[in-house]
Amino acid sequence: MRSLLHKLGRPAAPADIVEEVQHNPNDKEAAVGAKSATNESDPGAETDSSQEISKEAQAGIQRVEAMTKVWTRNDMYMAYITIWILYFVDALQSGMSTSFYPYVTSSFALHSLTATTSIMSNLIGGLFKLPLAKILDIWGRPQGFCAMLFCLTIGLIMMAACNGVKTYAAAQVFYWVGYNGITYSISIFLADTSALTNRALLFAFVSSPYIITCWISGIVAERFLGGPGWRWGYGAFAIIVPAVCSPLLWLFYKNHVKAKKAGLLPKHESKGNFWQTLKFYLIEFDIFGLLLITTGLALFLLSFNLYSYQKDQWKAPLIICFLIFGGLLMIAFAFYEKFLAPKTFIPYQLLMDRTVISACILSAALFVSFYIWDIYFSSFLQVVNNLDVVKTSYVVNVYSVGSCFWSLLVGWAVRKTGRFKWLAVYFGVPVTILGVGLMIHFRQPNENVGYIVMCQIFIATAGGTLVICEQMAVMAATSHEFIASVLAIEAMFSNVGGAIGLTIASAIWTGVFPKHLAKYLPASEQENLPAIYGSLVKQLSYPYGSETRNAISRAYGDSQKYMLIAATAIQAISLVSVLFWRDIKLKDVKQNKGLVF
Repeated sequence: MRSLLHKLGRPAAPADIVEEVQHNPNDKEAAVGAKSATNESDPGAETDSSQEISKEAQAGIQRVEAMTKVWTRNDMYMAYITIWILYFVDALQSGMSTSFYPYVTSSFALHSLTATTSIMSNLIGGLFKLPLAKILDIWGRPQGFCAMLFCLTIGLIMMAACNGVKTYAAAQVFYWVGYNGITYSISIFLADTSALTNRALLFAFVSSPYIITCWISGIVAERFLGGPGWRWGYGAFAIIVPAVCSPLLWLFYKNHVKAKKAGLLPKHESKGNFWQTLKFYLIEFDIFGLLLITTGLALFLLSFNLYSYQKDQWKAPLIICFLIFGGLLMIAFAFYEKFLAPKTFIPYQLLMDRTVISACILSAALFVSFYIWDIYFSSFLQVVNNLDVVKTSYVVNVYSVGSCFWSLLVGWAVRKTGRFKWLAVYFGVPVTILGVGLMIHFRQPNENVGYIVMCQIFIATAGGTLVICEQMAVMAATSHEFIASVLAIEAMFSNVGGAIGLTIASAIWTGVFPKHLAKYLPASEQENLPAIYGSLVKQLSYPYGSETRNAISRAYGDSQKYMLIAATAIQAISLVSVLFWRDIKLKDVKQNKGLVF
């Protein structure tokens, strides 16, 4: 165990971190890059001192190390600026999509499926990051980035052209696989090109566009909804996003050519004929294990969302089959990974580190809690608080603005102190519990929306702290070779946690809202109950303050109360998780090679 922990990220011996940068004297730009890397007057750029690229690392890791050997400070800063612009566009589009969700499902008279349509996309989007980590490590960062850009674009096109919830749900899978994959690929690239002490600040910087986009995404969404429609909202960004990504792809290609000329790139090794190559990659990506866990979790979680649409509900044969086969497939996955898998789906040696596993558990708990109270939040604000789409987006995006702004301060604090655990223990978790707990009382009819905003501010500052700290925890506990794997595992826990949270929210919604709606609706509107339950537009069609609108608001309040009690209870797991972290001193951990920030 002691040797495993040392391998996964114990501080290296002093002799291991006194190294120099290699550059090709025949390549002028490479020489400039190496010179700038050793320039002590530049506080923003650092260099790891390794004489050689990691020969034991996989090809994708070697390629990015070769790139950082030859690129200049201007290339590095240009990459970061381009990434910031890409985050801005993605944040604008995702914020706009959030406003579209209830209108898309309502257009098919299935508003209650708002949570269900997101479950598979969250689940698959999270699980896909593990094979994506393999793609990034084996083939390279640009290759993985391009594949994810393709998925995102296909998802946007499908959403623009969808003619039913089924197509929309499939499009969501493509979109979120691509969206999560792009942000994940960029996170790995940032980790590749930054010193550990500066990484929290850099992660916070590239997330800062949310501070701006939250104020305009609702306006853009309203313009599309009131003009060409939500389909054009998706279609427009199917063109914009690839265009914005082009400069970063060019930068990757430019430095790839420079590294190749300098003789720094690893030689391609043949895996044999077609069948041998196919067998190699099937084993490397653990395709069978991936299918087992994805299918098992999907069947199990979807049963909680679909039971209310079956005549016999929980006794329906379909739901029973989903529960039984979902559980059996998850058990089969555990046995397969333990005894049969040539390459395991999850690198268990990483999960044996208590800092890594407890940070992943924190990530899952935060997403479970968040998605329980968030998924019907925008509908609640419009129906109960009578806010329009723009004002609703402002309130919903308080979390994005606050967490992104606050994360800049957290990144600065981590850079100055060289530690992260104290921020999570003494501020992040306690303030999260306070914010979510207060919403049990304030997210009800006849309560001032200002109190809801106050709770959102509490949750935002705490969330901005915990997201940065959990990422620093998993990265500090391992070496550069495993950065992609640990961030993929952390992301997998986040997305599975999100799927669980959506499942709980959907189960509470389908179990509470229609029953309480039937209880409160006046007799004259009972026949309209299915239409009211299935459409946000129908709910908003009743005048604010009318008897029917008040009845709908009371049903919303009852549903939200149960959701928020569950979301607050989950936070107990968060508190226990952060206490298990090692208090790692970041300045003692050296991971990167070449010119880094």
